[in-house]
Amino acid sequence: MASLQDRLREELNASRKARNKPLTLVLGTVLADIENHHTALQRDITDADVIDVLRKAIKRRRESLEAFEKGGRSELAAQEREEIRVLDVYLPAFVSDDEIREAVRTAIKGGAANIGAVMGKVVPQYKGRAEGSTINRIAREELGTGGSPA
Repeated sequence: MASLQDRLREELNASRKARNKPLTLVLGTVLADIENHHTALQRDITDADVIDVLRKAIKRRRESLEAFEKGGRSELAAQEREEIRVLDVYLPAFVSDDEIREAVRTAIKGGAANIGAVMGKVVPQYKGRAEGSTINRIAREELGTGGSPA
């Protein structure tokens, strides 16, 4: 199976051949970010590393989207929205809140009594498949509503 980085490269080449400038620009930018990350890590890049780069790229675009919407720049906001949609395709599916909640409950039953301990046990299980803020919110809810082991 080809790596995610290889898939991005193949789709970049296809977008160049199709003369799809917006897609070529987005994929080229993300691949450059991946190469920069590779240089910083000084090791072979994994799919998990590529997913981290993609998530950061999407986060930057969401921040820009918000700024453009506040500034009344609808054409730029639409461009950011489209780039987010394009990049989102390459990310693994997110897990449901119910699945995260069950993992949080398991961690609490296993002795994690504070937010740091719960996050330490749950976050590695869902790296790349759940936002840390979502896990944190659910963990706080569970700790506040019966967070003591049953």
